[in-house]
Amino acid sequence: MAQPQGQMILRDPALFYWILIPITVVMVLTGILRHYATILLQSTPKKQDLKAIRQQHNLLRGVNLRTNGNHISLDSMVSRKNFLVQQYQSGAYLKNPEAVGQPPVNPMTDPAGMDQMMNMVKGNMAMIVPQTLIMGWINAFFSGFVILKLPFPLTIRFKSMLQSGVNTRDLDVRWVSSLSWYFLNLFGLRPVFTYILGNDNAADQMSQQMQQMNPGSTANMFGPGQDPNKMYLAEAENLEVAAGQHEYVLEGIEDRMRALV
Repeated sequence: MAQPQGQMILRDPALFYWILIPITVVMVLTGILRHYATILLQSTPKKQDLKAIRQQHNLLRGVNLRTNGNHISLDSMVSRKNFLVQQYQSGAYLKNPEAVGQPPVNPMTDPAGMDQMMNMVKGNMAMIVPQTLIMGWINAFFSGFVILKLPFPLTIRFKSMLQSGVNTRDLDVRWVSSLSWYFLNLFGLRPVFTYILGNDNAADQMSQQMQQMNPGSTANMFGPGQDPNKMYLAEAENLEVAAGQHEYVLEGIEDRMRALV
């Protein structure tokens, strides 16, 4: 349905001070509190074994070579690939080579696995509890309010995102409800938290969830139930495929530069 042009509604200016600003301030303060609560809830990091660090970093060598292999020549790529594949397949970098072929350790009996699982549970609680309380607070006191109008046009697809809790078909899509303002803050306050708390902060809820779901992140690379030998063999296959698809970015650079002159 076409949106009416120049639609205006009678809106109390006090909504800006009593709804928009309080929600924004509460979201910022909640993010800061979540950051420090997460730090307090985390267990004291234990000293890692040198072999465990070596096992993890040598897998990262293969990942980095596969990701950035096009920036080196094919000969260099192949020589590095052959060396890493041989080491991966022989198990030279494994922390416990004698455990190859055995089932993975039960994380419920592994102290390191239990600590990691508890840290994940604490992090999830630090995100879920504040989010539940804030949404309950907004639904109880600010549900159904339209608080501001965006200064730029939008398509009708944004209506469900910007007007949550307002069941009005003909309302211009640029009007934003109080509940939608909460979601916009939830996704859009990352630069604010980065400025206040630095890049490595636990205030940004979305980035924390993405890090926990990312199996390739450093924290989850050798998590509970993971078989390092199978991960090495899988990375060896990935390197073989990457070498076959290698395209050197500086190939023929002399001819390309001469063509520009």
